[in-house]
Amino acid sequence: MELRQLYYFVKVARKEHVTQAAEELHVAQSAVSRQIHQLEEELGVKLFVQKGRNLQLTPAGALFLKRAEVILSDLERAVIEVHEFLDPEKGEIRLGFPHSLGNTLIPQVVAAFRKLHPNVKFRFKQGMYPSLIRDLVKGEIDLAFISPYPKENEQVCGEVLLTEELYAILPPGHSLSDEEEIELAQLKDETFVIFGEGYSLRPIVWEACLEAGFEPKIGFEGEETDTIRGLVAAGMGVSLLPELALHQSGLLQPAKVRISKPAVTRTIGLVHRSNEKLPLVAKLFHGFLLRYFKRD
Repeated sequence: MELRQLYYFVKVARKEHVTQAAEELHVAQSAVSRQIHQLEEELGVKLFVQKGRNLQLTPAGALFLKRAEVILSDLERAVIEVHEFLDPEKGEIRLGFPHSLGNTLIPQVVAAFRKLHPNVKFRFKQGMYPSLIRDLVKGEIDLAFISPYPKENEQVCGEVLLTEELYAILPPGHSLSDEEEIELAQLKDETFVIFGEGYSLRPIVWEACLEAGFEPKIGFEGEETDTIRGLVAAGMGVSLLPELALHQSGLLQPAKVRISKPAVTRTIGLVHRSNEKLPLVAKLFHGFLLRYFKRD
């Protein structure tokens, strides 16, 4: 069994398509198909079955994928550790974070860190809360910014870095847009622009509205803070967004109003795998982040 076969197998399993896997691997489709066939011959089982235009893992394939991903992840970490042993300042940090932190927070902290450690490389992965936890546990990333901070999870541990206030955002010219603060109940008859299912901000907004005595009427759903903010600015409804998502410039911007009742906040934490030492360069970044947020 060759290492290349494992790489090709995992890529095909994730893409569910030989052609797309070959394109990402920058090899011929026939080469990928041949390696998969040889792997199946050696194992004595079918790893994939055809389902329409895509490939689907067989039960044996799904079982083999779990182990193959662990093997490749361990190998990748081993290579990183060797490079860090030679020079920790030239290591790579594999960092995950939610989309809502990508506009401001992540660029700020990475830029500040690279001023001190200019040769350190970063590999970023954006995702929703469940996928970030999953990628962390599987070893695809070493550190993750997460929101809200997980209260109970035996597989990950970490620290709360900050607690952030959420504001009501309203279309320009809205009857409440010039107020210094409002109660959330004042928006009970409004149409809300809200994040889709699976995004961590959705339940925060939903539960805040319920606490204020109403269920939000959803007019539009979005997947990016830019989309939410833009739709509100265009008069399509109202929403709640964290302060970090409101540091934007442009001609079309929503009004930002503080919510006095109930207080609406989200926690942002930094997590890593439990009972496992961080790679040296990730440990360096971890310590930097704790100091960076403690100063505030």
